[in-house]
Amino acid sequence: MASAGILLAGWQAGAHIAESSASAVTTSDVNGAAAGTGSDGTGSSGAGASAKAGAAAKAGGSFTGTAVQTRFGTVQVQVTVKGGVITDVTALQLTDAEQRSVQISNRAAPVLRSEVLDAQSANVQTVSGATVTSDAYLTSLQGALDAANF
Repeated sequence: MASAGILLAGWQAGAHIAESSASAVTTSDVNGAAAGTGSDGTGSSGAGASAKAGAAAKAGGSFTGTAVQTRFGTVQVQVTVKGGVITDVTALQLTDAEQRSVQISNRAAPVLRSEVLDAQSANVQTVSGATVTSDAYLTSLQGALDAANF
């Protein structure tokens, strides 16, 4: 059972899950400069990207994370940033392979949302009994935060 911290460390180290969302794409060049595209369609690349994306995050906007495939279904979240603060996290898709998956997702999503808003990051604990959903939720969230340069 992988913790969110290990999962996020792997994400930051470059073990990215395949991108399946065109609305928030984050890439890195060989020097590690990030380029992202938020829901407003803006984006840039190279060394100036961080300053531009940082300004975009401070100005605010909604950023959609990657759609993460799990054995129980797809998980995807959207984050809203205003004034450099995470103001909302919305689950766009949650696991739904079977009724039990839906129940687990419906229980875990509000807990994860609350924890993320309190922590102001994706560095939160997984929900007990909802590890797969939690890991996918936090992976998608990190993708959205990367796109926001948060």
